[in-house]
Amino acid sequence: MLPSPKIGPLRSVVYRIVIACVLLVAVVAAVYLDRDGYKDNNGGQLSLLDCFYYATVSISTTGYGDIAPTSPGARLVNIIFITPARVLFLIVLVGTTLEVLAERTRQDWKLSRWRDRVRDHIVVVGYGTKGRSAVKTLLSTGVARDSIVVVDPDPRVVAEAAEAGFVGVVGDATENSVLRQASAHLAREIVVATARDDTAVLVTLSARHLNPTAGIQASVRESENVQLLRQSGADHVVTSSEAAGRLLGVSTSQPNVGEIMEDLLEQGRGLDLYEREVRVEELGKPIRAVREPALALVRDGRTMPYDSKACRELKRGDRLILVKSTHPENETDEDEVTGA
Repeated sequence: MLPSPKIGPLRSVVYRIVIACVLLVAVVAAVYLDRDGYKDNNGGQLSLLDCFYYATVSISTTGYGDIAPTSPGARLVNIIFITPARVLFLIVLVGTTLEVLAERTRQDWKLSRWRDRVRDHIVVVGYGTKGRSAVKTLLSTGVARDSIVVVDPDPRVVAEAAEAGFVGVVGDATENSVLRQASAHLAREIVVATARDDTAVLVTLSARHLNPTAGIQASVRESENVQLLRQSGADHVVTSSEAAGRLLGVSTSQPNVGEIMEDLLEQGRGLDLYEREVRVEELGKPIRAVREPALALVRDGRTMPYDSKACRELKRGDRLILVKSTHPENETDEDEVTGA
């Protein structure tokens, strides 16, 4: 499901029903006011029920012929009013079907074009609390909306994601076919934010099978499942329940520290963590010589704290985990924020 502004289906149907009812009532009124100009084969003057009957069979093009206009005025009304109303009524009815077909064709065409050009995007499996927070953080770090694909089994959730500007896929992400619809085999990163740990394991297995090179970031509720996620192919695993518990504990015993930790978790407010490669002028120097506050060093896939012996001399290819302030007065240069 691609993002597109549109009127909701229920509202669209109600709108068409209202138009059809207005047309029907208008025809009934026109016939009833000139009921003397119509002939009923059963004899007698037309009643209000007869007028409703004639209006219904006329604008629906059924036309049994048992009631017919006989006077010049009634025939003129049929020519200049009832016939156009009949055409408009048919347009309202057929238009609903045509709109559905046109919308489906347009969506299929847009989806085909998207699949032809999508590369290095991010697939977010699960658009609940964790998935929404992950997407919010991605947007705050500069990731474009059209490069995020949301996968969720709930059509309403996917529709909400599409309205927010994301590409959405409805289905069970444990199935390879659903992940292929999201082009997970071409994705740069895959975020697994499902509600259940067993589902997260199955999604990770399927995603890693389809895309051996993508980075897979997964979330679990229980720490005992972390190793299982890693064995399934996840590069990083976050334990949501224990992380929240630790933050609560720190906030209780050390409220100021807890506030800073919470600040770091919310991208774009106060203090943020970011990663960049060591610059040429920093090679051979200790990590303490770096201008920005440095917390850790990543070398050969290993993350080491700032006081590790390896941090005494920075080498080519090292990456630094730094802290930056998002306060306008303390913003660093753009190249320092984005990295070399």
